[in-house]
Amino acid sequence: MPRLALYALVVCVLSVVAAVVAFVQGSLLGIVWVLLAGLTSNMTWYYVRRAKAENQAKAAVAPTA
Repeated sequence: MPRLALYALVVCVLSVVAAVVAFVQGSLLGIVWVLLAGLTSNMTWYYVRRAKAENQAKAAVAPTA
């Protein structure tokens, strides 16, 4: 897993936890945390798919012996 994808995943998990805590405390600030979780989730998928596509492109170019 690429490093940026891993960082985005960590931020996603932390923002979900923060959203749960905020909603349990009755704060509507949890909405912001949910939005951040959605953004970082998309970033994680993007970086994983980009790395996978790069690896496939390298494999297609490299000659197999």
